[in-house]
Amino acid sequence: MNYIYINDQLLPSAEATLNVRDLSIQRGYGLFDFFKTIGGRPIFLDDHLDRFFHSADEMGLEVNFTREELKSMISNLINKNNIPDSGIKLILTGGYSDDGFSLSSPTNLVIQQTPLIIKNLSDSGIKLMSYHYQRQVPSAKSIDYVQAIRLQKQMRESGAGEILYYYNNVVGESPRSNFFIVTDNEILTAENNILKGVIRGKILGLNVPGYTVAERDFTMDDLFAAKEAFLSSTTRQAHPVVAVDGQPIGKGQPGPVVREINRQLFELMEKE
Repeated sequence: MNYIYINDQLLPSAEATLNVRDLSIQRGYGLFDFFKTIGGRPIFLDDHLDRFFHSADEMGLEVNFTREELKSMISNLINKNNIPDSGIKLILTGGYSDDGFSLSSPTNLVIQQTPLIIKNLSDSGIKLMSYHYQRQVPSAKSIDYVQAIRLQKQMRESGAGEILYYYNNVVGESPRSNFFIVTDNEILTAENNILKGVIRGKILGLNVPGYTVAERDFTMDDLFAAKEAFLSSTTRQAHPVVAVDGQPIGKGQPGPVVREINRQLFELMEKE
């Protein structure tokens, strides 16, 4: 049996419910964060909690639990469900609203856990479909994925496995990942108008011989001139991008830089 937290109650998933007056249902207003466990150990938990509280601040939502209380609840959930390799999602909703629009207090907290297969995708290239779009409140990890879900049919028909957002020719992010390019001597990721992912932050701190790792905005032209490109996220680590809109990136196959980045990321995760 799988268990879920609703606020401070640990419940069987079949009994875990929210009232339809919640703003997450009425207006799609809420935020979340997602991290993984390996062998029952949370990976980069403090970084994810930092972002969770930051997202709440950005969206004007109050977290009614302290960081230590959240950690205790997460530990209880891991012990109760006994899923060693998993993904854990923290969701904070707008709370129950009498008029279906105004922010309410208290908010509602949901913590759920599902099995997750941990993969090294260094040699598994993915193709992207670009789309001109800028997410609302990009610095917060909101539950608003309307555009990404709406585009899934078009994405599949194009032969792509993920979407890449750009705006006014500046490359941004994917719906569930950050995006990097590799030039002759730099590894670059966008700096502005994106969600700054935890794995993105870890990559910015890596030492990759022969390269400077930096955050700086770049264009679609820069992307198509790149030697390599890759996505980064909690589930993907670093996932090579081999083509965008049918145009090969570099040699059109996974390259050595992303393999080295994945090697170092897995070392960091082992230390956790």
